[in-house]
Amino acid sequence: MAWFTIPVENLLCKCLCIFITVWLTLLIVFIIVPAVLGISFGIRRLYMRTLLKIFEWATSRMEMGAKEKNQQLYKPCSNGIIAKKPPTSLQQDLQELRGSASCPRSEPQFEMADIFFFCRRGMESILDDEVTKRFSSQELDSWNLLTRSNYNFRHISLRLTVIWGLGVLIRYGVLLPLRVTLAVTGIGLLVVLTTLLGFLPNRELRFSLSEKIHLMCHRICVRALTAIITYHNRENKPKNGGICVSNHTTPIDVIILANDGCYSMVGQVHGGLMGMIQRAMVKSSPHIWFERSEVKDRHLVAKRLSDHVADKTKQPILIFPEGTCINNTSVMMFKKGSFEIACTVYPVAIKYDPRFGDAFWNSSKFGMVYYLLRMMSSWAVVCSVWYLPPMNREEGEDAVQFANRVKAAIAEQGGLVDLIWDGGLKRAKVKDAFKEEQQNLYSKVLLGEQDEGDLGDNKHLEDENPEEDERNQDPTKEQ
Repeated sequence: MAWFTIPVENLLCKCLCIFITVWLTLLIVFIIVPAVLGISFGIRRLYMRTLLKIFEWATSRMEMGAKEKNQQLYKPCSNGIIAKKPPTSLQQDLQELRGSASCPRSEPQFEMADIFFFCRRGMESILDDEVTKRFSSQELDSWNLLTRSNYNFRHISLRLTVIWGLGVLIRYGVLLPLRVTLAVTGIGLLVVLTTLLGFLPNRELRFSLSEKIHLMCHRICVRALTAIITYHNRENKPKNGGICVSNHTTPIDVIILANDGCYSMVGQVHGGLMGMIQRAMVKSSPHIWFERSEVKDRHLVAKRLSDHVADKTKQPILIFPEGTCINNTSVMMFKKGSFEIACTVYPVAIKYDPRFGDAFWNSSKFGMVYYLLRMMSSWAVVCSVWYLPPMNREEGEDAVQFANRVKAAIAEQGGLVDLIWDGGLKRAKVKDAFKEEQQNLYSKVLLGEQDEGDLGDNKHLEDENPEEDERNQDPTKEQ
């Protein structure tokens, strides 16, 4: 048997060597070299168009199969459980409930019917909560051949089941190993090259080479996700000496933006792999990392950020003022700490296409490693990035008003819902100050001091920013 096994072993070794050689050649020629040169062969765009045609065919097959079996394919389309009225003043709502809106009382007073108004508002919030549903993944109307769906689309027909099975083989057998290889390559090059750059004595040369290395490594990481990104209004790209603020859907937002320009990151010092990457990056580029004991010192944080933006040779700071990830449908309250610094703010809006994969990171449900594996086993990451015109604080405008103005501009450009609520409600309860403000509004109605401009939709919360909330002052927790 020895004479028979030796040729087989040699044949397997030769096949393995050929496979590895071809794999590495394709990797270097079609991915790493274009990333270094900053060019694209258009393969990812062609891949995206092919996927869209497959999705359209799958959708038509699903509709035909569901029609033949008399099955309901989609959930009934609805804008919400409750049909809500346009926002009006608290006084108008109470008068309407009392049945005397046309003949208001000369002396306001408490009525038992007022209780039902607050009960109704409470039930509306429970049944159709516009906050907590922003922390769960979007449900697609049609199937994208992924398992993330509330419908068993793949079992409607045999053809769809076969296509779904082939998709699983392609995503996990081909795309996942390729993407993991690219991710390891990009991160490895970033750590090694930035560490070596740290030994260069010439500061200007070090920073210049650092920008090129960061761009190259981030482009490799973008290809590790098969990210197809469309950048709009590049003439408004953030410039040195400013702060770039953006809505936040996923940790990948950093790579998406760094693929098109260099930024100085702000955050807390970590351990493990993340800490090793941080230590390597800061040796060649002016990133801002804070120790855990320094994070609570708001004056120290503000001073270091102010010193950074005052130096026009340093890259713009990248901050996500929401402080947490939102599910690609809305923008929640911006922390005011980033807007108290006297500098130009460069707003950026990011919007992901959910048809190719769910980019939202639900940190309370998935760990970072599991989330990245989900992203690498999806079809692609497709998104649009809009650079908005730079903005500065106007005379008489405080940090909260400025933050709300920037947030509204980002929401409008990205087609997102502009919410006044704090993203911290993802893990915390509503502050007592919010409840007390509603009580104060009702007391004004009883005292006859209610203004017609006071709305019942909590818009006053935009100016609410308690001192005890450290996240409102601490940009390091906004990363």
